Amino acid sequence: VMLLFLVLTSVSFCLFGFILGVLADGFEKLQIVPMLILTPLTFLGGTFYSITMLPQPWQTIALFNPIVYLISGFRWAFFGADAADVNIGVSLAAIGTFLVVCFAGVWWVFKTGYKLKN
Repeated sequence: VMLLFLVLTSVSFCLFGFILGVLADGFEKLQIVPMLILTPLTFLGGTFYSITMLPQPWQTIALFNPIVYLISGFRWAFFGADAADVNIGVSLAAIGTFLVVCFAGVWWVFKTGYKLKN
């Protein structure tokens, strides 16, 4: 299960990086998403703590963070169901949805040739 999560996560983020690379006009714009979006989501997504340690309104808010589902899936794979914050099925559905969305974006870029050189 851990290898499945590893492959799904790495393929999804590779596709996401491709989409960001196509959309970015320069190196500076390429660094905006990892620096201002992914890094805070990773730190606030339960990477170093369980989201059950948060007070109640923040637990619900944390469930809107997609990184929570990735981290919870890896915790389930390493430590079992007791350590996971979210059910394994929900984590698989979240990473599967992200993979499909990123794959559809890459497919659209290749189909239309958006910002690709001839």
